[in-house]
Amino acid sequence: MSADIKADNQPYDDINVTPMLDLAYVLLVVFIIMTTASVQGVRVQSPETRSTSNLAKPQTRAVTITADGTVYLDAFPVTPEQLLSLLGQYKAANPSLPVVLKGDADAPYDKVLEVLQAVKKLDIAEVGFVTKQRAP
Repeated sequence: MSADIKADNQPYDDINVTPMLDLAYVLLVVFIIMTTASVQGVRVQSPETRSTSNLAKPQTRAVTITADGTVYLDAFPVTPEQLLSLLGQYKAANPSLPVVLKGDADAPYDKVLEVLQAVKKLDIAEVGFVTKQRAP
């Protein structure tokens, strides 16, 4: 019996790291979900309209204009030249490229015109405007 007691009092040669790995994986998953949830585009105050339609399509490109006049293409700030170049590349890959214009209600009108001129120059026919529905 003394041999059994002696064996139980021996120090461990290895550490069970499985619970620590489980915790690390859970934290990693939570971090990934929280990071991707916070990167959903640029927040703007959309103008209100009476009717809305669902224009989202699988390869839709979003052009956003903020109140201070900054232009974003898919949540990345771009210059007018970059916008024209990138939309041209997307149009070459997808001839029926749909574009959605999401402008702040206080966005400078000349920035909206710049975006629309770029879209017209590239002969993009499917252009949608994001608005929010006005309360009745």
